[in-house]
Amino acid sequence: MERKIFGEEHDIFRQGFRRFLEREVVPHQAEWKKNGIVSRDIWKKAGKEGYLCPWIEEKYGGSGVNFLYSVVIMEEMTRIMESGFAINLHSDVVVPYIATFGSEEQKQRWLPGCVSGELITAVAMTEPGTGSDLQAIKTTAVKDGDHYLVNGQKTFISNGQLCDLVIVACKTNPKADPPYTGMSLIVVEDKTPGFEKGKKLEKIGMKSQDTSELYFSDCRVPAKNLLGAEGEGFFQLMQKLQQERLVSSIAAQTGAEKALEETIEYTKTRTAFGKPIAKFQNTRFKLVEMATEIEIGRTFIDKLIREHIEGTNVIKETCMAKWWVTEMLKRTVDQALQFFGGYGYMLEYPIAQAYLDARVQTIFAGTTEIMKEIIGKQMGL
Repeated sequence: MERKIFGEEHDIFRQGFRRFLEREVVPHQAEWKKNGIVSRDIWKKAGKEGYLCPWIEEKYGGSGVNFLYSVVIMEEMTRIMESGFAINLHSDVVVPYIATFGSEEQKQRWLPGCVSGELITAVAMTEPGTGSDLQAIKTTAVKDGDHYLVNGQKTFISNGQLCDLVIVACKTNPKADPPYTGMSLIVVEDKTPGFEKGKKLEKIGMKSQDTSELYFSDCRVPAKNLLGAEGEGFFQLMQKLQQERLVSSIAAQTGAEKALEETIEYTKTRTAFGKPIAKFQNTRFKLVEMATEIEIGRTFIDKLIREHIEGTNVIKETCMAKWWVTEMLKRTVDQALQFFGGYGYMLEYPIAQAYLDARVQTIFAGTTEIMKEIIGKQMGL
């Protein structure tokens, strides 16, 4: 499918980033999976090459380019099945909070390090017992002079071990009515007294990602680390969730395309009863069904990318993409694995990893069920 959203400059950027991945990432993937974490060194290498937060203004160290460069990075990362080196979580989900809501002093303090890879970021929303219902978080931040005392626990935090900065959703006014008006975002820096990185969590997929628990016990954070004003946290999160869900959808779409590509190639070479299994009608029909859904997804995703860059409100549509494309990815990798037979169950085959990595994508950044609730409200239901 010809994609008209990219220009020649994006193609040149893609080729350069692809070479970077082949040289600096692919040789280390097995080691990172074994260790359950990527090296800090790769972040600095990516920063040096200009692959972190390329959209940030030049005065803060970025290149000042548009979101399409981030899309290229997402797609190429997905095509090599690298889920631990969370470039797009850092560049396109977390750092935008600082760039949009941070003061000039905060931007000057943090953004250059985010671009260079010296500062790795995370966002801490989810708590034990509180996932998609952000209004129900229990982590508090109580003003104490020119500091906040943060207390609470967060879980399922990507970049949880590596993070130098973590944006924490907390209640600065636990008695606020409605509850969401008492939520604020505070940036907690690594090594702050009372901030503890808990255990690295064992997952069924995304093995090289350092998903962790985080603890805050009378964590004394300077008041100047508050993003925006007190009570604005929920609205800040809502404003940025459009891009977060689009990021998730782009990765899922590319993952489905990669799975289909691998499967078509395999079915042309795997034989049964004296002929390639691609020659059986059932195989062809299933591959056609997969390809059709993927084509529909690609058309929708590229439309949303264009509209998002133009500044269009596509909250409803990105929620639609988030649930439908991630569910489509699950269907695709499940059927793909079936065509690989017993080999599909072996971890040495990429389709097995794709199968494991796909499962969580209907959960994080808002579950399928929550996406449908949001869409329903947008429809006036």
